[in-house]
Amino acid sequence: MQRLTVSTFLLSLTLLTLADGGSIGVNYGRIGSNLPSAVKVVRLLKSQGLNRVKVYDTDPAVLRALSGSGIKVTVDLPNQQLFAAAKAPSFASSWVERNVVAYYPHTQIEAIAVGNEVFVDTHNTTKFLVPAMKNIHQALVKHNLDSDIKVSSPIALSALANSYPSSSGSFRPDLVEPVFKPMLDFLHETGSYLMVNVYPFFAYESNADVISLDYALFRENPGVADPGNGLRYFNLFDAQIDAVFSALSALKYDDVNIVVTETGWPSKGDNNEVGASVENAAAYNGNLVRKILTGGGTPLRPKADLTVYLFALFNENQKPGPTSERNFGLFNPDETRVYNVPLTPEELKDYHDHPSPVKGGSPKQTTPAPAPIVNGGVSKSTTGNTWCVANPDADKVKLQAALDFACGEGGADCAPIQHGATCYDPNTIIAHASFAFNSYYQKQSRKGGSCYFGGTSYVVTQEPRYGSCVFPTGY
Repeated sequence: MQRLTVSTFLLSLTLLTLADGGSIGVNYGRIGSNLPSAVKVVRLLKSQGLNRVKVYDTDPAVLRALSGSGIKVTVDLPNQQLFAAAKAPSFASSWVERNVVAYYPHTQIEAIAVGNEVFVDTHNTTKFLVPAMKNIHQALVKHNLDSDIKVSSPIALSALANSYPSSSGSFRPDLVEPVFKPMLDFLHETGSYLMVNVYPFFAYESNADVISLDYALFRENPGVADPGNGLRYFNLFDAQIDAVFSALSALKYDDVNIVVTETGWPSKGDNNEVGASVENAAAYNGNLVRKILTGGGTPLRPKADLTVYLFALFNENQKPGPTSERNFGLFNPDETRVYNVPLTPEELKDYHDHPSPVKGGSPKQTTPAPAPIVNGGVSKSTTGNTWCVANPDADKVKLQAALDFACGEGGADCAPIQHGATCYDPNTIIAHASFAFNSYYQKQSRKGGSCYFGGTSYVVTQEPRYGSCVFPTGY
């Protein structure tokens, strides 16, 4: 039987009458010195047919501008206010009155994000999350708004202990009892959903040597078989989402739905940010919108009509970090598009992804930069025993993505770092990533470029030690 490729299938859907699918929204961040006024932004949203927006605070100017627009809004209670909202129901009540009740229903607030990626917050606010969510919800109950406005909290994929293959998706053991079970109980009881931030870009950028760019951009590819559930995945986004669905199933919360509160691809990056380009950003967002609006679902949940918020509305020139952080926008500050991408079913009718022609017919791959030479007594060695370890200064999101794919498509032996196994302790991302990176490195016969992982690792000539855990030197 002839296999129907992803691109052929999606093209067929587009050529037919578009099916009812999910919903597309956008994140409206404002960390920039040259952004248009909130009034102009609302006009822009309406002109583009965007009827959902997510903001990172409750700025009065923004909420007033959205009044009467018909645009549904998700607002955010910042991480730094979690402690107060958790400890003082009166604070949560006052916050809801000032920032929600004062604007609703003319401003169509549909959800409150309590914090954002709290588990990676350096201020250690995790223990305040669920109590804060409950107090905010009780404040909504007081005003009879609890059935209209949902309460949740966006998590990053670093909250997963395993994400590859998707069927083995599970939440971090240290978060299950204290956070996830009470949070999922709350979401179940209130009819809310789990907010999830997913970025295939970070996974690809850190593992471009093992992940196909076509797989990351929803383009035609052979797919990746999941040995656990027998399903075949044709894009990284689906694989990441189904890992979260699997993690929910593992805890018996199959009835909790998912909303993707952030996803996107940068149009520009630093030299070492593999894959950041206008073409790739346009392909990722365009093909994602097509998938969502045509009711694609995922292999594990084919009938799931996902709501997805693209990140972000604008390029924000004051965001810290690498160049990519300032270039996730769909629009420039002057309201011109950074690239053309469909945002509505009408625009999809004329949409075609245009991959760059490649000689020989094989996907174009960017060769990773060579592993860096590291000061402080460690350097790459071509003689004697060498090991690959995680860089403790690496970005934790990138490190988690690299760890996931070393243990997944990279084929590293990660059984020793599973819960209760010989190398599980210390239970830190640095220790686990070091073991996984080294396993991959050794299986690749320590060849050049096999200890790179997007710049999150380096080669050492002194045997690494974590307790009684032994790092292999060959397979």
